[in-house]
Amino acid sequence: MVCLVARQGREFQRYSRSTGGRLVVGCIPYKFSINCPDDDLIHAMKVLVISSQKGYGMMFPKGGWESDETLKQAAYREALEEAGVQGNLELRLGKWRHKSGAHSVVKESVMFPLNVTEELLHWPEMGVRQRRWWQKQWKDANING
Repeated sequence: MVCLVARQGREFQRYSRSTGGRLVVGCIPYKFSINCPDDDLIHAMKVLVISSQKGYGMMFPKGGWESDETLKQAAYREALEEAGVQGNLELRLGKWRHKSGAHSVVKESVMFPLNVTEELLHWPEMGVRQRRWWQKQWKDANING
């Protein structure tokens, strides 16, 4: 059973001891097209992006890391709430600091690849977000230079 209500509020939000900014976690959802040859992974990979609630284009699912969850649990939750996907998280891609918001507060973020195994028809933020699979089109690309 999947919970179809997104968490709201910041009472459980974690903050960085060094910068005071929110600790953010997210994922890069991906899958492989079944219509591509096995040896053509560059053409076969698709990544999922979602619309920003504030209208600033497309992005990957991400959000605050809360005190009652692990990093991976937070990444799974954000993928479910914002993009309506579930799957297998892989090793984290890294951690970085960036400025965000009107006050230019420095946030710390961690991202994971998420190999998507299920796309839900209904998800908590489906009324405020769109999701779109993006696939690189390599027209006459010369990868070797």
